[in-house]
Amino acid sequence: MIAVIESVDALSKRIEEYRENEKTIGFVPTMGALHEGHISLVRKAKRENDIVIISVFVNPTQFNDKKDLEKYPRTLDADVELLVPHGVSIVFAPGMHEVYPKGVELGSDIDLGGLDEYMEGAFRPGHFKGVAQVVKRLLEIVTPDRLYMGQKDFQQFSIIGHMIRTLHIHTELVVCRIIRESSGLAMSSRNERLLQKTRDQAGLIYKTLKAVKKYRNSKSVSELKKYGLKRLAVPPFQPDYLSIVDGFTLQPLNDINSSTYAVACVAVWADGVRLIDNIILKKD
Repeated sequence: MIAVIESVDALSKRIEEYRENEKTIGFVPTMGALHEGHISLVRKAKRENDIVIISVFVNPTQFNDKKDLEKYPRTLDADVELLVPHGVSIVFAPGMHEVYPKGVELGSDIDLGGLDEYMEGAFRPGHFKGVAQVVKRLLEIVTPDRLYMGQKDFQQFSIIGHMIRTLHIHTELVVCRIIRESSGLAMSSRNERLLQKTRDQAGLIYKTLKAVKKYRNSKSVSELKKYGLKRLAVPPFQPDYLSIVDGFTLQPLNDINSSTYAVACVAVWADGVRLIDNIILKKD
């Protein structure tokens, strides 16, 4: 039986009981509209911890566009039902006043070490401040031993890892592999907003990333980016960027061989939906 808890006080009492019984806690933060990608995080958390807590909270501070916030799917009942077979102990579904009792400025001054200046950060100013803000607050509430995030949001988990280290938060970040639809499209709650025809064609994004990886030793970084962007510029797809970056610093690379950890990251618009993906090109 999954307990759906809305208040911080009620959740804190449960967590205190778990701690008294020396239970380890794995935590999966989400904005709901759950899919197999989320479930893969839950499964890993269950394997590695005694208790699994998942949050469902659509965080307003990470949306640049209010219309995007309004359109974001809210399917709590279906989410809870989906989680039933997977051993989740608690779904934490707080309201705004529970997460931000002192207002949405709480925690918005977190130092992101410049990791938010590139890729998504360049196109969505303030987005990662909002992400770090809500994750910090949720970690304060849940106090988990381990935090589970997906590789799909490469820049996001890199920033959260930086925050955990610099603020000396006693939680281990566990990054899990990308889960894909049969076409190769990285699973995302936003995929539900795509037209079915577009969704079927969106495997082009992953195919392009794989092609970039295939040619990583025979083309320069500049050539790889031009090649990838040209492949992606096919209606209804409109690429925002294809960046090749250092996996530690997120700084753009001019030469893949100058880094021990190179990653290709991409953002593409389709049907008014922003789709992101990435592939590791090199990791020594």
